Amino acid sequence: MPADPVLYSFRRCPYAMRARLALLVSGAACALREVKLSAKPAAMLEVSPKGTVPVLVLPDGTVIDQSLDIMRWALQRNDPEGWLARDDAALIAGNDGPFKHDLDRYKYPERLGSDALAHRESGLTFLRELDARLEQGGQLCGEARGLADAAIMPFVRQFAATDPDWFAAQPLPFLHKWLGDHLASPLFAAAMLRLAPWQPGDEQIRFAETL
Repeated sequence: MPADPVLYSFRRCPYAMRARLALLVSGAACALREVKLSAKPAAMLEVSPKGTVPVLVLPDGTVIDQSLDIMRWALQRNDPEGWLARDDAALIAGNDGPFKHDLDRYKYPERLGSDALAHRESGLTFLRELDARLEQGGQLCGEARGLADAAIMPFVRQFAATDPDWFAAQPLPFLHKWLGDHLASPLFAAAMLRLAPWQPGDEQIRFAETL
């Protein structure tokens, strides 16, 4: 049997989360290695010195260390739900750029010296945009989940979890339903598999078999 790709991941990282979602839905098996961010494995740093997750190492030695590239690599191999047809590069860029900027400064104001409430209000502008999109079809690019949903949902989840009571009180009915449905899905449950941090010599966890 050919060797599986190796995925270095961190369970709670939204970038790693969206990569895992795409790998699972595509059926692209990989050896999952959970990373402890304060003690990153030398094997990961050797192939990707920037030291961030996710990192996918293919059997031929090719390294893919950007989350969207991992998503598209997996879906180009197999896309049973048609996720690539439900992509929106501009919306994802808004998530990864301005919204992520606000998210970090809302979630970590002490670390970043920021005004949390100002960044919460700024981030709310993007959430309202998402809510308006979702009113049209229930997902960000129509009636079925796709790449845009999987790419953005982990960041909305993190924003919502910063102050759940405040988030629940916001008039964002379509966003609330969308997020709740994604978080309750079997796909998300499989993507959030709990593992101890990987160490050399550990038994390989074949990720596709968790779905």
